[in-house]
Amino acid sequence: MRLGSGTFAAGCVVIEVLGVALFLRGFFPAPVRSSSGTEHEAEPPAPEPSAGGGSNWTKLPPPLFGKVVIMLVDALRDDFVFGSKGVKFMPYTTYLMEKGTSHSFVAEAKPPTVTMPRIKALMTGSLPGFIDVVRNLNSPALLEDNVITRAKAAGKRIIFYGDETWMKLFPKHFVEYDGTTSFFVSDYTEVDDNVTRHLDKVLKRGDWDVLILHYLGLDHIGHVSGPSSPLIGRKLSEMDGVLMRIHTALLSEEREALLPSLLVLCGDHGMSESGGHGASSVEEVNTALLLVSSAFERKPGDVRHPKHVQQTDLAPTLAIGLGLPIPKHSVGCLLFPVVEGRAIREQLRFLHLNTVQLSKLLQENVPSYKREPGFEQFKMSERLHGNWIRRYLEENNSEVLLNLGSKVRRQYLDALRTLSLSLSRQVAHYDVYSMVVGTVVVLEVLTLLLLSVPQALGTAAELEVPLSSPVFSLLFYLTFLLLWAVHVIVCTSAGSSCYLCSLSWPMAGAVMVLVSALLCAVLSALSRTFGDGRPRKTPVHSNSKWSELDLLILFGTVGHVLSLGASSFIEEEHQTWYFLVNTLCLALCHDIYRSCFLGEDDEPQPCLHVEGGFAGAAPPLQDKISGWDVPEPGRVKKSPSSLDGPWGREKWMVLASPWLILGCCRLLRSLNQTGVQWAHRPDLGHWLSRSDHKAELSVLATLALIMVFTLVQSRCSLASKVAMALGLLGVYCYRAAVGHVLLPWQRDTKDISKGIIEARFVYVFVLGILFTGTKDLLKSQVLAADFTGKTGGLWDVYSGLVLLAALLFRAHNLPVLVCSLLIQTVLTRFIWRPLRHDAAEVTVMHYWFGQAFFYFQGNSNNIATVDISAGFVGLNTYMQIPAMFLTAFATYAGPVLWASHLVNFLSSETSSGSALRHACFCYALFCSLPVSAYIILVTSLRYHLFIWSVFSPKLLYEGMRLLVTATVCVFFTAMDRTGVKS
Repeated sequence: MRLGSGTFAAGCVVIEVLGVALFLRGFFPAPVRSSSGTEHEAEPPAPEPSAGGGSNWTKLPPPLFGKVVIMLVDALRDDFVFGSKGVKFMPYTTYLMEKGTSHSFVAEAKPPTVTMPRIKALMTGSLPGFIDVVRNLNSPALLEDNVITRAKAAGKRIIFYGDETWMKLFPKHFVEYDGTTSFFVSDYTEVDDNVTRHLDKVLKRGDWDVLILHYLGLDHIGHVSGPSSPLIGRKLSEMDGVLMRIHTALLSEEREALLPSLLVLCGDHGMSESGGHGASSVEEVNTALLLVSSAFERKPGDVRHPKHVQQTDLAPTLAIGLGLPIPKHSVGCLLFPVVEGRAIREQLRFLHLNTVQLSKLLQENVPSYKREPGFEQFKMSERLHGNWIRRYLEENNSEVLLNLGSKVRRQYLDALRTLSLSLSRQVAHYDVYSMVVGTVVVLEVLTLLLLSVPQALGTAAELEVPLSSPVFSLLFYLTFLLLWAVHVIVCTSAGSSCYLCSLSWPMAGAVMVLVSALLCAVLSALSRTFGDGRPRKTPVHSNSKWSELDLLILFGTVGHVLSLGASSFIEEEHQTWYFLVNTLCLALCHDIYRSCFLGEDDEPQPCLHVEGGFAGAAPPLQDKISGWDVPEPGRVKKSPSSLDGPWGREKWMVLASPWLILGCCRLLRSLNQTGVQWAHRPDLGHWLSRSDHKAELSVLATLALIMVFTLVQSRCSLASKVAMALGLLGVYCYRAAVGHVLLPWQRDTKDISKGIIEARFVYVFVLGILFTGTKDLLKSQVLAADFTGKTGGLWDVYSGLVLLAALLFRAHNLPVLVCSLLIQTVLTRFIWRPLRHDAAEVTVMHYWFGQAFFYFQGNSNNIATVDISAGFVGLNTYMQIPAMFLTAFATYAGPVLWASHLVNFLSSETSSGSALRHACFCYALFCSLPVSAYIILVTSLRYHLFIWSVFSPKLLYEGMRLLVTATVCVFFTAMDRTGVKS
């Protein structure tokens, strides 16, 4: 069966997506849950150590607090409470910290710093897996041992108001609840009012033991406006008022209660300087934790500075405070200041329970646990504790007894810290089997693509794909039987811990069939290429000399792939792409100057004619890669024009175009600081986003939208021009409605609406333009001669995507869209046409610029830079599919727009179908190379110190980028009606 190279590449990328998905499923395994039903069954507590004594402390200690209120403020980073903002906007909280009966801490959250994993850490005391970033979108019920489940089993009545994530994690645990959606980030007022409106009624009642409040408004303000927004101060003042109401009500009730109450103010994660979260910067991991209770003693003049603790320490502290067993998988340490006012025997009892729980967890996870320093310290502490109990029972009060008790307490605290640190550093349990199978699929696809280069980039852009011979060969059946035997052996020994083993037999068999078929296809391609033991080649074509541009493409691609093995290069990958596109501009400048002033033999010659054709079907790169002799029927001979001829002005534009592109790239680098090392530095984007620079941002946004219309409208139909103009006007009105820019008739900065009507107004025109373009494309498929309709339809689709990007981009990012369109126009008119670059070279340039513009937008390999507010433009409630699509498009708008422009350029510049097929194949190949290499690198570095903070987020980005590539390749194939020939 003969396939077009584009169709073949699209199929390969789709299969590669499946391989990457399988690898990710193994690299980020879902936690294995116990199905025996004993996960939450109460075990008898460890008895108090008594070296031969008659201790009767064999039961759990009674609760320390009668009522517990947990007030969780989403994205409450430490400096919002303990810094200058806390002093200014949270006076009552500051008073409690400085003079009240409270203990304050800076709680460190481990990445990923998103809500659902952090709630799990707070309630279970364990470290959630990185896959919870994805599961955060639709949280499953939490089956792991946790404080909430223990409290419910103990008969505690729990009430919850706030983020509905709690209701998903703990279904049927609350006697009363009212949830709010956490993803509708445009709302930061009503989402908190819906929590506070229940307070007065609940605080007056006495029919509850635990009250949980989760406020989302602060986090939503951060996503929309950042931590420097004036709205932050107002929200902190609101939270301070809520805290005062709760504390006052608890104090009034304690007069009639037997036990004191505990008020916990905490954050689940912090907030980066851009307003996002998810990564491991100091601003994202450091959260405020404040414990307030009348049980805490405080002497006059006692100054307490916040101590640094782990976020997981709250779970054992709450369990002890409520008289519950500590969750089995907790790696946290009891916050000792909470119990330091109790008798020494009670303190040691609490510490002993915590160390016993951690030592059991160590024994389950570390085979050589007896050699661990923490375990040795625990045993020493237990022996000293037993001696202390014996002395205590003999003589109740003595100086020696107090000194020995203090020594045992210090020993316990040291053992707790060592055990907790040892357990926190334990590596994740990878599903190696799924990782290996996924890696094999990805490498087989990459090998198949590389072996197909000679045929795929040939003149006909077609290749023979032997589908029947590999499938019906003896090798296929032998390979399948061998893989099936390995599968049975692995699943028999590993049980349900492997994802592939949990699949049904037909599904697992389909995976083995796919792996076997790909292996046979690779061997078949190798036999065709090296049939007689050496590559088949014909005399090398005369144009097989490597140019500077070809060398740059080769070494740039290899260099980028190799750079992915270093964490610093991943954190600052934007610098790699900035360097590559700048070097590309210099290489193009060299080509232009040499073409204008020197001939092939370095002899002076006139400059190129600007309006020449495009050599879409000529693939000299293939000659250089493989050495096959390929004729070049599509290449147009350069037709020079006089330096003083009618094209003189265009000549100077050709000479200046690389420098214009370099200037745009330099401007965009100053617009958004990204990465890690320099992300904190001020940039033009932050300056423009400040409320006192709204006038400047308004002028810039207006000019940017006018430039967008000017650059796009030239090839649009009349209806699309009108829709584009009205849509861009709607974009400005939307930004004015949400308060980012000003309208001439606005007299104040009060928002006129949430922008829902204005955004939906723009969506109407986006859909209209896309519908018009799609209609023309379908019409051109029916009428084969309708070339104009096809190019017009493609441009309308491209214009619709540009309008959608203009709506979703933040106002200060509109210059990024303008520069993208300007660079595309300059490259098309003054570089690609005059220099007659072939389809492969043009494709690589589009790919490189697409990656660079991904970072020009302010993105990075850091989850915190994902602008999730774009997913809620025009929505008045959370709708998962539209929100995910809009967020993904806003994040990958750069690569998507450049890929769309590539289809437009090749379709309009050449009528040869091979150009699109060459482009699709090259695009798939250059996207597959880094993904395949990175999977191998991540597998080898899976025990690296930064595997979760640096390498794992990049792995998710690469998986998403491959999915975008698969979509692009399918679109390429759809534009090529001659993709399949029998």
